Amino acid sequence: MKADIETLATGLGHPEGPDILPDGRIVMVETFTSRIIAWSPTRGIHDYADCGGGPNACRLGSDGAVYITQNGGTAGTWRAKVMSVPSIQKAWPDGSVEIIVEQIDGYKLQAPNDLSFGPDGRLYFTDPADYDPEDRGLGRIFAVNPDGTGELLDEIPAAFPNGIVAEKGGTIVWVDSYEGGVYRLRPGGKSEKIAQLPEGHVPDGLKIDVNENLWITTYTGGGVDIIKPDGTYIDFLKTGGVPLNCVFEGENLIITDFGDIDTISVAEPMEGRLWRIPVGVRGMELFRGAIA
Repeated sequence: MKADIETLATGLGHPEGPDILPDGRIVMVETFTSRIIAWSPTRGIHDYADCGGGPNACRLGSDGAVYITQNGGTAGTWRAKVMSVPSIQKAWPDGSVEIIVEQIDGYKLQAPNDLSFGPDGRLYFTDPADYDPEDRGLGRIFAVNPDGTGELLDEIPAAFPNGIVAEKGGTIVWVDSYEGGVYRLRPGGKSEKIAQLPEGHVPDGLKIDVNENLWITTYTGGGVDIIKPDGTYIDFLKTGGVPLNCVFEGENLIITDFGDIDTISVAEPMEGRLWRIPVGVRGMELFRGAIA
């Protein structure tokens, strides 16, 4: 199906990992400016916080802070003007930012990518190595407890774990940007592949609708793959561009888009877009939590 796109903002520098704030604003990271930004109909794009480095995604917590996966300051050939350390950060509404996790259970973080609170209140996130299809590193999935401690849940050779979401039953679903696989991780288990996306569809982010179907943004596919919880393919929402990540807003899907496909090889293009697309289905309510 073809998307009916409403463009909310343009000229963004690698917008990623959106969420909805309590006041209805859309919050997201802007990797190429090292900022957290927000959008509203009255204010348009405006600053939320400067977190330095290379923010990859953000998620609203139950404490009112925005939690951030911080990769340290890289994205392809791009390097941040002010580098940070690979970590989990939190940004408060007043713009203040703090680092809350730099290592877990003895493991230094590599380049945290996407994150999701689970029904147990823990924060789950993907932690791939540098993106290099010719020399694939070790990908990891971590969980952080409300008290700031955590554990390594799984490590996967030659994988780039990217988008991640928590399901109602406490399982975790994540996508691999090297092979286009969709994986489910059960408590105490190892990741099991549940679906293979079509050739040329490299996944980035994903969310779950009220029917528990997965909506997966594929940045080289130019759209969103929709699959059932068991991995059965449902449909493809064609958007064009380079869709990176998404979040539901009522019966709309909010998508952060990198820009046109020919800008991917450019070090720092500022052609990203924020889209709203009516899809006729509501998202599963996102879980919220807080880390001390």
